[in-house]
Amino acid sequence: MSVNDVLVEQDRPIEHVYFVEDGIASVVTISPAGRPLEVSNVGREGMTGVSILFDLDRTPLRTFVQVAGSGYRIQVPALLEAVETRLALRKRLLRYAHTVMIQTAETALSLAHYTINQRLARWILMGHDRADGNDVQLTHDFLALMLGVRRSGVSVALAFLEGEGMIRASRGLVVVRDRAKLIEMAGGSYGRSEAEYARVLAA
Repeated sequence: MSVNDVLVEQDRPIEHVYFVEDGIASVVTISPAGRPLEVSNVGREGMTGVSILFDLDRTPLRTFVQVAGSGYRIQVPALLEAVETRLALRKRLLRYAHTVMIQTAETALSLAHYTINQRLARWILMGHDRADGNDVQLTHDFLALMLGVRRSGVSVALAFLEGEGMIRASRGLVVVRDRAKLIEMAGGSYGRSEAEYARVLAA
């Protein structure tokens, strides 16, 4: 999966579901003026196209590859057949869909009540959760999309986190240096959806 590959197009039939193995897919809503905003993301913990689990063949949200990687693709009819015949699979995927709703709610809370620095720390932690090692592939443009701010605001926030020793930032790359400090910086904006995922899916 290459950067910017569209995995789910808005308002069009979902033909495939992707189970991400590595990399990150971003789920965005798009304003009438064409401005996108990330509402959730998918890494190796999940799948794209959760709408199909609710007997819906399309969604107003778009999903595209934000960090290049790989995954398994399955045609929607094949997955639906498996879900219908395997209760354990259906239960697990519906539990995952629940965690997506929680992550989306936490994103809304973060955008409304937390500072840019806190929101950036949250997203870096989310990227770190889905990465191997401490390197998180991120560009300023993607971070602006995720945080709902201008590119200049991203630069200022990155400089602050770097100055505090939490990260090292370079072109297209953020290296996590102190995860504990990032968690402290993020405050309540990070951790609740992750804890819910662990609660409902760990078993």
